[in-house]
Amino acid sequence: MDTPSTHDSVHLPDKPALEGLKDKWDRAWGEDGTYAFDATADRADVYSIDTPPPTASGSLHVGHVFSYTQTDVIARYQRMTGKSVFYPLGWDDNGLPTERRVQNYYGVTCDPSVAYDPGFRPPDKPAKNPRDFVAVSRQNFIELCEALASDDEQVFEDLFRSVGLSVDWRYTYRTIDDTSRAVSQRAFLRDLAAGHAYSQDAPTMWDVTFGTAVAQAELEDREKEGAYHRVNFYPEGPDGLADTAREPVVILTSRPELIPAVVALVAHPDDERYQPLFGTRVVSPLFGVAVEVRAHGLAKSDKGTGIAMVCTFGDLTDVTWWRELDLPTRAVITRDGRLARETPEWIAASPKEDAVARYEALAGKTTFTARKEIAEALRESGDLIGEPEAITHPVPFYEKGDKPLEVVASRQWYIRNGGRDARLRDELIARGRELEWHPGFMRSRYENWVEGLNGDWLVSRQRYFGVPIPLWYRLDAEGNPDYDAPLTPDDAALPVDPQAQAPAGFDESQRDRPGGFTGDPDVLDTWATSSLTPQIVGGWSRDNELFGTVFPFDLRPQGHDIIRTWLFSTVVRANSLNDSVPWTHTALSGWILDPDRKKMSKSKGNVVVPSDILAEAKPGFGPDAVRYWAASARLGGDTAYDVAQMQIGRRLAMKLLNASKFALAQGVHADLVGRTDLVTHDLDRSLLVRLDATVRACGQHMAAYDYAHALREAESFFWTFTDDYVELVKDRSYGAQGEAAQASAHAVLATALDALLRLFAPIMPFVTEEVWSWWHEGSVHRAPWPVPAAEAPAGDAGLLDRVAGVLAIVRRAKTEAKVSQKTEIAAAQLSAPAETIEAVRLAGADLRAAGRIRDWQLSADDSRTGAELTGVQFVPAES
Repeated sequence: MDTPSTHDSVHLPDKPALEGLKDKWDRAWGEDGTYAFDATADRADVYSIDTPPPTASGSLHVGHVFSYTQTDVIARYQRMTGKSVFYPLGWDDNGLPTERRVQNYYGVTCDPSVAYDPGFRPPDKPAKNPRDFVAVSRQNFIELCEALASDDEQVFEDLFRSVGLSVDWRYTYRTIDDTSRAVSQRAFLRDLAAGHAYSQDAPTMWDVTFGTAVAQAELEDREKEGAYHRVNFYPEGPDGLADTAREPVVILTSRPELIPAVVALVAHPDDERYQPLFGTRVVSPLFGVAVEVRAHGLAKSDKGTGIAMVCTFGDLTDVTWWRELDLPTRAVITRDGRLARETPEWIAASPKEDAVARYEALAGKTTFTARKEIAEALRESGDLIGEPEAITHPVPFYEKGDKPLEVVASRQWYIRNGGRDARLRDELIARGRELEWHPGFMRSRYENWVEGLNGDWLVSRQRYFGVPIPLWYRLDAEGNPDYDAPLTPDDAALPVDPQAQAPAGFDESQRDRPGGFTGDPDVLDTWATSSLTPQIVGGWSRDNELFGTVFPFDLRPQGHDIIRTWLFSTVVRANSLNDSVPWTHTALSGWILDPDRKKMSKSKGNVVVPSDILAEAKPGFGPDAVRYWAASARLGGDTAYDVAQMQIGRRLAMKLLNASKFALAQGVHADLVGRTDLVTHDLDRSLLVRLDATVRACGQHMAAYDYAHALREAESFFWTFTDDYVELVKDRSYGAQGEAAQASAHAVLATALDALLRLFAPIMPFVTEEVWSWWHEGSVHRAPWPVPAAEAPAGDAGLLDRVAGVLAIVRRAKTEAKVSQKTEIAAAQLSAPAETIEAVRLAGADLRAAGRIRDWQLSADDSRTGAELTGVQFVPAES
């Protein structure tokens, strides 16, 4: 038998290896424009993806690789189905995460009162204690934010390239660049003109560390230790003082420091214990301020003593009581989380002699300190019943904050989101039902969030590095701003910074002077810009042709934990600005869990650095292996960080290299793909039937966004192909059974290998591109996705399994006899069901060659459930 030779159209490396593929193909894809979007394509031929812009504040972790890989698998599949894929990527670089990173990285803090220094350079060694940070001007601080974010973003792009994201990097954007700021400001102004945006001076959740208001979607409850205090409120006497001779009203509170801010006591209207007290007044301990006892349905008769202290403001329930019962405002907690330094007028007017002295002893102290000191004062006055009861209870925090939130009255900007409008709420729920959710059960999370909203979306932030609210306000003769008639910029002037630019008709000399103007000092919430990613990258208000081609987008991929923030806010903006859903499909990825089943996050310090596992040589696994792990997880499911799964992926990639080289080294080439007219062997037909079923199943799963199921189908077929089929036809492929039999094997090897490379291409892009380049022109990523044959191939799908099963028995017999698999069998007896014996006869030559069998007797026995090999006689080694 002649040694087979490689076809002249095939170019094989001497030693196929995974090392080096990452850089080789990333460079080639960029040079060739492999993933370039065709903006001239018709909308029906476009697949557009609203990709999450990762927060540019430090480093990415393996969770990012996981979720962005899943999106990339979908993008690559859609491209292979013939779509022109619009796949941009941006960086979310405005907002608190960037500010915090800049403060710690450079050792600076922003102080708007400091003058701008055009030559400022940050300290070489930043101070360790934030109290020693260098104060810089607002403009200097923003410049540092932009510089550091830009450096981080280049690192991020390099990482995403190394994992093989098929992004069109021409469409990269930043949420703080001129385009994003202009789009964000334009959208805000249009919402303002349409009545969707409004300002209001009202109680808001306030983070004392960052010094800013926060929105409902950014809150999270954390379990904190505290204590319940049982406190006496006595009925008001004729002199306005507490009548201690009468029965006190006992309240239970975890925040005694708010007693100076009490405005009422509230009980349920049906609570018979307190019905006689409704409409009467009681006096606060220590400060002697009289408040009314009121009735409200939110009061819980079975909680504490059944009657609650209403303060302005302890929590959001206090806000509800304050608003619905039309109670006075007596706020004592300031924006820095301390009790007001000046004695409140209602305490100054108290008839209790030592009320002012009591308050002055607390003025300016933190809530934590004031809580302890008021508890001690209550103990001394006899108004504290027993000792405080230690508890653990949920306390609201800003999701990025370190201290409990306070409720502080302030003027803020809001966008209507259905929190106070049932009609709009129903409209937004209906928008959610226009979407295809993957997985489907995630829609309920969206609807539960919308139905549970208790207010509109607060979009203003008292920070520096963000999109400025593009408004100014006229000042009257006393210097008071007219908030009801804000001054707006011309659209052509966007983006603007009201803190650095004067409005039309004014000049800088009139800033903050009576009769002049003042600029809005706030910036928009980062979500107010991120909620516009479809409009920003799609060309809304700038490139109508592009926007009409890509909007509404086809897909929004994101984490399930930000449904309430990013997903919902994007639906809100598309509904108000475009009267549309922003996309038609949303794919929700899960979290990556550490070995303790906890979510990986930078704040918890339990992350894995992607570069450690993406390295192509040990101890890394290479990008294809890491992508294999990511694609093995279905959408919506939290997934454990699993090195073993990456090892399986690397083994698969190596096998793909080696099996492909084996097939192509024998003369298999591209012209043989699909040549079913050359197929004459039953074993070959059996594989083609299996291949057709695999292609059909993979296509169905990928179309349903179930890439994990598609991977399992393709991988199962691949190992059958390499471990069973290739081993069985190896001798025939070398030409041992003649040219026709060889051509039949080569046609099937070519057809199966070609399809497998395309099936694996979205998941393992580097190794498939490498093998494809050995024998095909162009890129596998521009090749069509495999589809089932127009006419189903004829053959017995189970034939291959039955023959492979017998081969496994032969190999096991050699293993048990402790002889080499190359040892020949001189004679043996095979007993098996008739169906198996028939399969052995049909594939006899292949099976004997693969098992190195000279002769055997076949015996059909339908009483058996499997095959048995007996009487095995091995050919002596010297023969």
